[in-house]
Amino acid sequence: MHMADALISPAAAGTMYACSGAACAYAVRKVRLETDPKKVPVMGVMGAFVFAAQMINFTIPGTGSSGHLCGGMLLTALLGPYASFLTMIGVLLIQCLLFADGGLLALGANIWNMAFYGCFLGYFLVWRPFMKKGAGRGKVICASILGSMITLQLGAFSVTLETLASGITDLPFSIFAGAMQPIHLAIGFVEGLITAAVLIFVYESRPELLMDVTPEGSLGKSTYKKTLVTLCIAALLIGGGLSLFASSHPDGLEWSIERITGSAELDSDASAPYETAEALQEASSLLPDYAFKGSNSSLGTSFSGIIGSLAVLIVCVGACYVFKFFKHPKQREAK
Repeated sequence: MHMADALISPAAAGTMYACSGAACAYAVRKVRLETDPKKVPVMGVMGAFVFAAQMINFTIPGTGSSGHLCGGMLLTALLGPYASFLTMIGVLLIQCLLFADGGLLALGANIWNMAFYGCFLGYFLVWRPFMKKGAGRGKVICASILGSMITLQLGAFSVTLETLASGITDLPFSIFAGAMQPIHLAIGFVEGLITAAVLIFVYESRPELLMDVTPEGSLGKSTYKKTLVTLCIAALLIGGGLSLFASSHPDGLEWSIERITGSAELDSDASAPYETAEALQEASSLLPDYAFKGSNSSLGTSFSGIIGSLAVLIVCVGACYVFKFFKHPKQREAK
């Protein structure tokens, strides 16, 4: 659901950068009040996992479309709304700059659409209420599926609103929304199943890693370290191996545009903001479209999956030390 620059005007892009920037600043302030240093490796490992998982587009049967994990609901169940939002920013930033996935002008909108709803609303409206009176496998599964479907619907609708507000395409709002919402409902359901599978693994392995979950009896089948190592290895295997089997069908956004215009891609405006954004992104994207430049070798996809996962891990963990997250117990007590 990464928006391209061709869908958004500079004014709308600036507004969404401001909204996402404000949410980011608030999240940074809240995370700096937290005192659990164990979240640092979780942010890195799960950021890498989400990056790798997003490389696997799964086919939506009978539609000719595909979808991929967004990851906000998965991260918020493990990290809470603030740390998960910052982790998602790390994922989207690496995708945009290193792989030219999603427009640079549209990055603020993509952060809002793909991270804000899943991380904030997914936690406060779904995950925390579900876990309030005790956790269980059934609750984890229901919260994962319901949260993924709701937040992806909100993200998809935001794409149509931002496109409408931009007014630079010929996409009719009602028809565009009518295509986007049903396909992303199906994508959200599959994402919910994937999210549930990962969270059930964590619940059985190390339940205290989940937000608002108080373990009963033993702490789980595995140690904290082994659980994180397993997820890290899974991220590398997914990014470096399973990504080769991703669906070739257009994703939900591209599919919706293609149904209306006959093409999955729209041409960007030739004005200065678009040309500048394109030039900057072209200079930073070492592996555009997750491939070696000028090559269709599958090795480029595997290399991109591994390098991208490691880059996200480094960015997320590095940000924790740069911003001195999880270092202020006295501030947390005074909150």
